[in-house]
Amino acid sequence: MASVVRAITDKNRAQYEHEILEHYRLRHEIYVVERNWADLFRPDGLERDQFDGEGADYILAIDDGRVVGGSRLISTLRPHLLSEVFPHMAAARGLPRAANVYEWTRMFVAKERREGRNNGRTAGAVICGVLEHCLSIGATEMTALVEMWWLPRFHEMGFTLKPLGLPELINGEWSIAVSMTVDDQTLESTRAFHDIDGPILGTEEAKPRSKFIAA
Repeated sequence: MASVVRAITDKNRAQYEHEILEHYRLRHEIYVVERNWADLFRPDGLERDQFDGEGADYILAIDDGRVVGGSRLISTLRPHLLSEVFPHMAAARGLPRAANVYEWTRMFVAKERREGRNNGRTAGAVICGVLEHCLSIGATEMTALVEMWWLPRFHEMGFTLKPLGLPELINGEWSIAVSMTVDDQTLESTRAFHDIDGPILGTEEAKPRSKFIAA
């Protein structure tokens, strides 16, 4: 089945209200129901925090209005997860905050779209979309709080990472704050790893420059 990946920002958010809502529902299903992050439970079944909404950029993989994967980017000049909730995780090196640094959070793929250890084409398309969007807005670095099992995956994709502090057990998973370089080389190696042969992001004004085939 063919899917498209969209970058949703304050400029075009009104065109994607349905998809944004669906992605909050899917986040609740994954993080609360599947992964049992009880602190994120909401009676309305929508997983949202204080960093969602205005100022947040979303990269969503969409099939005819149905969200099957996505992620979130927030400028580090704004309040974000590492600055407000987990600042101690960057105690060793300090938390990078600049116009060219964005925080990357809430990476997810719908259960039925996961393939193998690295979660397959849908995950790869979302990650490539994140990198493409960063490059399009002048971001050259991302920060993230990631589970330790992500580190070898990022290494295989060609990412350059730098730990910002010591690991900590969070929601039953050993996690660490990192910064990662965003450049053309990282994008190209990530595309190659996921067998994606060109730009993945589409725009609301034109058809996507490429489509990926999700299982």
